[in-house]
Amino acid sequence: MGFAMTAPALANSSSEWRLSEVCPAGFHFRDGGCYLQSFYSGYSSLQQSGVGGLKTAMPPLREGFTAQQIDLGRLLFFDPLLSVDGDMACSSCHQPARGFSDGLAGSIGRHGEVMHRSAPTLWNVGFLRELFWDARAKSLEEQMQGPLFSQEEMANTPAQLLKSLQDNANYRDLFNQAFGDDTLSLEQVYTALTAFQSSLVSLGSRYDLYANGFHEVLTQPEIEGMNVFRSFVARCAECHTPPAFTNQQIAVIGSPEPKGAALDIGVAAITGDASQRGGFKVPTLRNIELTAPYMHSGRFKTLRETVAFYTGGRGHAVPEGEHLSLHWHIWEPNLSDHELDLLVAFLKTLTDQSFMPVLPRKVPSGLAPVATDIFTH
Repeated sequence: MGFAMTAPALANSSSEWRLSEVCPAGFHFRDGGCYLQSFYSGYSSLQQSGVGGLKTAMPPLREGFTAQQIDLGRLLFFDPLLSVDGDMACSSCHQPARGFSDGLAGSIGRHGEVMHRSAPTLWNVGFLRELFWDARAKSLEEQMQGPLFSQEEMANTPAQLLKSLQDNANYRDLFNQAFGDDTLSLEQVYTALTAFQSSLVSLGSRYDLYANGFHEVLTQPEIEGMNVFRSFVARCAECHTPPAFTNQQIAVIGSPEPKGAALDIGVAAITGDASQRGGFKVPTLRNIELTAPYMHSGRFKTLRETVAFYTGGRGHAVPEGEHLSLHWHIWEPNLSDHELDLLVAFLKTLTDQSFMPVLPRKVPSGLAPVATDIFTH
C-alpha cells in the first residue's frame, strides 16, 4: 500500500501530503474502487462440506472503497489527534505488532484505568456483521463511535473531533483528495476509518494454502490438529467455522472471569434476554497466536490453557449460584494432552500478517503516530 509523504512544514500549513492512488495489497482496482482478490472469492457457497469444510467462501466483505479513502483511514487510525487530549489513537488498543489487539486482558483507558474486556483483533473485521464482544454494533461506522466518544477511552466529542480536523490544513486537503469535497464531515471520517479497517485482510496463512490445495505446507502434527479441530468430538469448527473461523453467532460457554471479578453478563446487558446471560460473540481465530491473552476478559494467558478449558467439563467454571444457558456444543470431549497440543499446533497455522499496511512514521496532525514501532518504512 502506498503512503503519504510530507515536506518539512508546520502541521497546519499548506503541505505536500498525497494519498495513495494504488489499492492495498490483496486488492485490485475495479469500477472505481478496491476489491479483494483471494482464493475464497472463487467459491460460490458458504455452506460447509462436513464440519469445517475447506473450499468454501468467506462472508461478504465491506469493499469498493477508493485507494485514497483507505489511505486516509490509515493515517487517521494512527493519529492521536482523534482523541480529546491528543494522546490516544485507534492503534493504542489495536497495535499491529500484536495482531491489531493490545496484549492486555483489559485495555488501558484514558486515565490509566483498566477496561473490563480485551481488545479484539481487527484482522478480517470487514467480514463481520456485528462488532464488540457483546455484538451491540451492526457496522464499523457505528462501532468506532464507541471508543472515539467514550469518556473512558478517547473521550472526544463529535464537535471537537470535527473542529480538530477542519482546523488542520493537511487534513482538509487530504479529505478533499479522498472524497472530492471541500466539506469535511464526520461521515467522511467514519467512512475513511471503515475503508482502512476493511482492508486488513488475513487470508494467506499456511492453513489457507493447505485449504486451497497446497497440502505440503502443513506438518503431520498440524494436520492431525486440524482433524481434531474439525471432529465431532472436539466440535471447535461448529462455532469457529472456517474459513472465517467464526460463525458470527453468540455463544454462552461459561468462561471464567479474572479472580475476584463479577460475572460479565455480556450480550444479556444489551438484549435483556436471560438466555444470553454470559454470552459473547464468537471471535475469529485468525492470528490467534499473536493476540494473547484469550477470552473476553483475557482470562487465559496461553493457547494451551484456552483449549484445555473446553475439555474441563460442561459448566465447570460457572460461578456458584449462576445458572447459565450454556451452548449445546459445550460438553465433555475428554481430549488427551496430546490432542490439546495438536490443537495448539494447528491454531498457529492461522497466523498471517503478510498484508500488513505500511505504518506511518508521520501523521498529518504533526503529533507522534501511535504503535508504529514495527514494519516501519
